[in-house]
Amino acid sequence: MYELLKRCGRAKRGRFHTPHGVIETPVFMNVGTAAAIKGAVSTEDLENLKCQVELSNTYHLHVRPGDQVVKKMGGLHKFMVWNKPILTDSGGFQVFSLTTLRRIKEEGVYFNSHIDGRKIFMGPEESMQIQSNLASTIAMAFDECIGIPAERSYVEASVARTTRWLERCKKEMNRLNQLDDTINHEQMLFGINQGATYEDIRIEHAKRISELDLDGYAIGGLAVGETHAEMYHILEEVVPYLPLEKPTYLMGVGTPENILEAVERGVDFFDCVLPSRNGRHATIYTNYGKLNLWNAKYELDDSPIDDTCDCPVCRRYSRAYIRHLFKAKEMLAMRLCVMHNLYFFNTMMEEIRHALDEDRFDAYKKQKLEGFRRAEG
Repeated sequence: MYELLKRCGRAKRGRFHTPHGVIETPVFMNVGTAAAIKGAVSTEDLENLKCQVELSNTYHLHVRPGDQVVKKMGGLHKFMVWNKPILTDSGGFQVFSLTTLRRIKEEGVYFNSHIDGRKIFMGPEESMQIQSNLASTIAMAFDECIGIPAERSYVEASVARTTRWLERCKKEMNRLNQLDDTINHEQMLFGINQGATYEDIRIEHAKRISELDLDGYAIGGLAVGETHAEMYHILEEVVPYLPLEKPTYLMGVGTPENILEAVERGVDFFDCVLPSRNGRHATIYTNYGKLNLWNAKYELDDSPIDDTCDCPVCRRYSRAYIRHLFKAKEMLAMRLCVMHNLYFFNTMMEEIRHALDEDRFDAYKKQKLEGFRRAEG
């Protein structure tokens, strides 16, 4: 159940009740694709980094270790030793990324594993079955993520198929939740809005999927080639047609700037690999913009990554030490930077929620963006 606590313009402050705990929104979901955050970050670490929701991927876990293995181990929560909410992506985006290895049909998608080349079929029912085996808190509907730019005729046909797939996902999820051997009988389902950058297609699709009364609604197929201005425009046009009383999730986004702009336009949920991916390459987020610790000027810098940050890394280690770890190719360097970046994102979401609670989001957003613009050249 989603509680809309208040609104500041279009921005929403909410509370989402799930079988695995309450999610305060807006929220950033920390991405652990294969049931682990890349960079040697444990679930115990996530608890200390203010993580509310962990996100794992259906396709990757189906390929390795296998969703049946996870089910036999008691589901993802027990497997990972994580007792808070987990969202599983349906695998649709991974199918989109395997362009040269896939064939899309009405029944689903035929493709080859990126690991060993074996043939795999995944359709709406298969995606729901895999996610039920994983026993995540929130399952995502199986859809086609359309590359941008795309021909209007292709987008129309793809969106119509995605709608039919969503109806099949809902039916299958309802069936699976009633089976005796299902681990999570209260698994939730989010539908996904598609339509590339055609606002009229997006709006009609939003209206149609809203009729299905799902647990939440995502906006997919953005941050895949369009400009930031195009993305913001689509959000402005589409979000008002998604149910206000349900959470809205912008998939795969994004940068701190993207998040602030999307919150202003009514988005509740976010996820992105950038904090961990950039952290593993010595790029770190601060309230003064991004820094790259490979730069020579940090060789003798005994200050923390961000002197305004209270994360476990900034409380203890210097920029000079972490730079040395990268130069020495020590894994600890990646771990420390990923931990800092996740803490930074999770703390920013916490600040956003407080700003919304106190009716000062506009001022907070302005201050935050001004700070980011002071990034190093």
